[in-house]
Amino acid sequence: MPSFVSPGVYVIEKDLSDYPVSINPSVVGIVGFADMGPTNKATLITSQEQLIQTFGNPSESITGQGLEGAIEILEATNSLYFVRSAGTGGAAASSTVIVGSCPAFELSANGYGDTASVYFKVQVNVDGVDQYPTTKTFDVVAGTSTGTDKSQAKALKTVFGGGLAGAPVASYYDDTTAGNTTGWVTAGYAGSGVVLTVSSYSDSAYTTGTKVLLEVQPSGQSHSNPVSSLTLTGVDVLSTGVDRSLAYSVQSLYVGSGYNETTKTDGTTAGFSVEVRKTGGINTDVQLNKGGAAEESFLMGLTASGAFAEDVLNTGATDLKSQYVKGYFTYEGADTTVTALPTFQSQLSSSFIGQPLKGNNGSGVAEVNPRFCKFKIGTFKLAGGSNGTETVPGDIVGDSVNKTGIYALDNDTLNISMGIVPGITNQTVQNTLVSLAESTQNFLAVVAPPEGLTTVQQAIDWSNGQSDERTAAISSNYAAIYWPWVKTFDTIAQKDRYYDPAIFAIRQMAYTDSVSDAWFAPAGVVRGRLTKPTEVEVSVNQGDRDTMYSGGNVINPIVNFPQQGIMIFGQRTAQRTPTALDRVNVRRLLIIIRKQLLASTRRFVFEPNDATTWEKVINVVDPLLADIQRRRGLVEYRVVCDETTNTSVRVDRNELWCKVLLKPTKTAEIVVFELNLTNQSATL
Repeated sequence: MPSFVSPGVYVIEKDLSDYPVSINPSVVGIVGFADMGPTNKATLITSQEQLIQTFGNPSESITGQGLEGAIEILEATNSLYFVRSAGTGGAAASSTVIVGSCPAFELSANGYGDTASVYFKVQVNVDGVDQYPTTKTFDVVAGTSTGTDKSQAKALKTVFGGGLAGAPVASYYDDTTAGNTTGWVTAGYAGSGVVLTVSSYSDSAYTTGTKVLLEVQPSGQSHSNPVSSLTLTGVDVLSTGVDRSLAYSVQSLYVGSGYNETTKTDGTTAGFSVEVRKTGGINTDVQLNKGGAAEESFLMGLTASGAFAEDVLNTGATDLKSQYVKGYFTYEGADTTVTALPTFQSQLSSSFIGQPLKGNNGSGVAEVNPRFCKFKIGTFKLAGGSNGTETVPGDIVGDSVNKTGIYALDNDTLNISMGIVPGITNQTVQNTLVSLAESTQNFLAVVAPPEGLTTVQQAIDWSNGQSDERTAAISSNYAAIYWPWVKTFDTIAQKDRYYDPAIFAIRQMAYTDSVSDAWFAPAGVVRGRLTKPTEVEVSVNQGDRDTMYSGGNVINPIVNFPQQGIMIFGQRTAQRTPTALDRVNVRRLLIIIRKQLLASTRRFVFEPNDATTWEKVINVVDPLLADIQRRRGLVEYRVVCDETTNTSVRVDRNELWCKVLLKPTKTAEIVVFELNLTNQSATL
């Protein structure tokens, strides 16, 4: 407590408003394969659209039903973590964007009068298609012949724009040499398919100065040999004979065949491509297409005054700007990460640094230092991506040390309450999931027998570890088994398929949370009815259900009732011992209470272990349980935190104990009507 010395009025704040935190009970963890997206990382997914955008469409060619399960479950919850298991030997998809030089010509002021005007006509042809011809006037002002003012070159920039701007032509001026009054006119496109034609242009209406014909010259040639017309072509820096082989490689962030651009049987496009588009200015519009439609767009250039490519698409491998791809330069056939413009320039030419990019000479052959480099217009498909070899159980189980595969769910911050590996019924995979659920106490593992079983006895034998597919029984109150498989229409594949029943079991648990609470049974007509499935793989009658649900058997049947439809008609955990925890609703209740207690009472760690703290603990826990009781989760409860639970020995060990006694609400799974007949004289 503070110590007050001088007279005055003091205000002291004490926060006594402790309350229990709320926990989302519908967070699902799914582990499965996909053909794109981050690997071995629990990625939060909040919508079906985001799932497909991140991990791609489901496909029967992908092992398991991870994506199919996620799509179905996201109809009932908006909180799902998807872990994509990585196949061995997977490869990223990539494409090479060609770097080219823009054809260009020089315009010199030497020999022009101070009041002269010159006129010329330029035309640009790109891949055989003429762009619009342009007529420009260029007025030479005083001071252009000598000195460092370079007014003529600057005037040229005012006509065409600075940098590589404009379409189809632009201008640039060389200011690296004192007294140089040379200006440049360039095509707005780069590469071998670009042809720039310039010719003198004379018209009596424009004859106002001492000179009306333009004298142009190829770059690299003497100023004393002007010509009246010139045809120049661009070059690909990758072309044969060029002394520097340089290109820009765009590569998918992760391995997977889903990044490859392909044409599907229905004629639509899948996968990714990089499209370099016509854009004015020193930069180029580089567009990433997904499924043939624009997904991301970046303005990228190759000069210091522009947006250098490596600083736009990504800076190295850590500061990624795109959701799908990264970029790096390939130099002389070798992949190299170029993260700075000077490095790029020095690799293009050792004498390049600080100079403008040069073009090609009049013969169309590239100079040592290509000037005016840009990305070549075109569409470049990503290819070569591979999922690798998807192995079960290895890739799905993962590594407990590096937290890969199923072990990526071993993270308290994820708040996962239900876990599933849909479509994969390997016993090692399922046992790992159940064991992780038990060790973390965070979630309920939901599993199913394999597809193709034809009798109830086969399913029972499987669950009891007496089949070829499973040699050890599942026995845990952190697991629940559902069967048979259900037929559902796959909207992606456009056909009916049998789905793992565990998918719909978890879907109904999330649905139960939304319409009632997690401690209500996710089964029966009210909360267990499945509206999407159209058929069950095996029809089970009352006798089948009795056998599946009793006598030590723990399979929750999915039943197709006439008139009422398909529904989940059981809610047992896989615990064989008859206690309250042999029911799903009780196990889910305990998972939620545990999480809420941990989150609400962590503040009491390191507090004095005395009656005051004990009372504060009770004041937090009691309202939590009272609320659950009001919402029909508990019949009765009691919280004890006093000297009876905190003995002197426990206090000496720095331990604070709180005993919570719970009487969970049981479900009415068997409804019995006793009919009593009486004689006519009886009083009712």
